[in-house]
Amino acid sequence: MSTSVPSDRPLAGHRVLMFTGDIYEDLELWYPKLRLIEAGAEVVVAGPEKGATYEGKNGYPCVSDASIREVRAADFTGLVVPGGFMPDKLRRDPLVLQLTRDFAETGKLVAAICHGGWIPISARVYRGVRVTGSPGIKDDLVNAGALWEDAPVVIDRHFVSSRKPDDLPDFCRGILAVMAPSHPHR
Repeated sequence: MSTSVPSDRPLAGHRVLMFTGDIYEDLELWYPKLRLIEAGAEVVVAGPEKGATYEGKNGYPCVSDASIREVRAADFTGLVVPGGFMPDKLRRDPLVLQLTRDFAETGKLVAAICHGGWIPISARVYRGVRVTGSPGIKDDLVNAGALWEDAPVVIDRHFVSSRKPDDLPDFCRGILAVMAPSHPHR
């Protein structure tokens, strides 16, 4: 008896950029990355250096596919920002902030989970946007002009946000809902 795997790939043809750096939250990078690949997207992970190995909070390594300085928002359909302590360092890089603004200003997906919200905050793209995030950055979000909601996932136009690793299933469904709105997501 053979079993077949469904060929349902609603994100075929999409390219998604993810940021990485030291002390990223392991699950918040790997779960969305693998889910997006499963849905047919090409995922490019960019860090400060191309080909460098960055260690997650829990010790899981991630090798960057590209350096942040060589990627352009125009080459992607979405951006996913994992949490951990990595966003606090990356938000100091003007290139990271400009990339994030480029995604937001062109109506492309900007998805952030947990402390990943620090990057859109510093890029100044959350003013008037309904979001959630780690309770630890709630004040930062509110002070940046975001409209805080305590929910597993918040979708506001092309912005998707979640609070913590336990919210990853909802976070990924939210990403898929924005990137492939006509597809029924389970």
